[in-house]
Amino acid sequence: MHTRTLHKAALNGRTSLVAVSVLLGALYAGSTIVTPLYPLYQHEFGLSELSITLVYATYVVGNLAALFVFGRISDQAGRRPVSLTVLAMSGVSALLFLFAFHPALLFLGRAASGLAIGVGAATATAWIADLYGAADKANASRLAAAVNLAGLAVGVLAAGLLAQFAPWPLHTVYAVYLLVLVVTAVLTARTRETVESSAHSGGEVSYKPRIGIPPESRSAFVPPAVTAFATLALLGFYAALLPNLLANSMHEHSPALSGAVVAEIFVVGAATVALAPMLASRTTMFIGLWLLPPSLALLLWAQFAGSMVLLISATALCGIASAFGFRGSLQEANRIAPPERRAELLSAYLLCCYSGNSLPAVGVAVLARFVGRLWADVVFAAILVVLAFIALAIGLRHARRSDRAR
Repeated sequence: MHTRTLHKAALNGRTSLVAVSVLLGALYAGSTIVTPLYPLYQHEFGLSELSITLVYATYVVGNLAALFVFGRISDQAGRRPVSLTVLAMSGVSALLFLFAFHPALLFLGRAASGLAIGVGAATATAWIADLYGAADKANASRLAAAVNLAGLAVGVLAAGLLAQFAPWPLHTVYAVYLLVLVVTAVLTARTRETVESSAHSGGEVSYKPRIGIPPESRSAFVPPAVTAFATLALLGFYAALLPNLLANSMHEHSPALSGAVVAEIFVVGAATVALAPMLASRTTMFIGLWLLPPSLALLLWAQFAGSMVLLISATALCGIASAFGFRGSLQEANRIAPPERRAELLSAYLLCCYSGNSLPAVGVAVLARFVGRLWADVVFAAILVVLAFIALAIGLRHARRSDRAR
């Protein structure tokens, strides 16, 4: 009787898809809320730019814990219970930021956020694929990617506006986000479960990590792995360092402005994913790689010139390059993965994403202490350009070999 009542109360398929999309977007929004607040935290606690960048990078600690320990948990315990647990963890992260009276709480809040989003994003993405059905993987991937980027954009834009125009700039946005999490939890609790055989206790769940690259896929894995690293490094640069770039290079200290500029890269990326034609995965990845050097060149030009017009143009081009690079590399990783070892290879791909999202941003902050911010950014751009050309060279050579083998 209880199971029948729950099934009757559950949302239908289409509404469930909307609810899971809201879940995924809400989780990702939480990861960028802090971006326009970094200069405010820096002033509040007297932190250096390197310390602030390390707060940002602590996010990857939670991501890695999710990847190595909890990556497959929703396949065993069910999408709905894992998602509700993840929302509770996101609430803990928001509370840590809301009541932060010491910098240590910022690090704990970011780590908790990384763990929640690492587990929750994998769960919600798989849930979307379940609700679409096995025959429509392409549309499921496009929806997940678009919702991902849209959530990032909404989070950073809302945080910037609330920090600029609402009272208590370091607190109001987290109070609002907690309300969003409560509404999302209510929707999630009524969303149709798609995992039939669920573990009912922690002892029934396997936490053994599955990360690896099959020998026959190693050469083909290099281009999507390098593309993912470079693409996420660019997004990490915007999320971690752009507010300070605006303050130092362009003398713009508005949280609303920094939130809007960072939101632009995600909005353009989401639009590109949603509107771009369904190209082959390799072609999509190569387009992203070819667009990366001019994107970085325009970004450096904007910084040299101190021009907001150039920065807005550079951000739009960076958004297009990132969208093609991320979508293409993810689809290519899926394409080359042997079906029986797909989870292992995709976990290795995510490891490249998480590393790219954090390590280069920390490197820029460290280097800036010795050579200055502008030249640190030049080195960052040069390294990404080299990585892009390496990925292109290996990818084109592998493509020619594949064509000859047919």
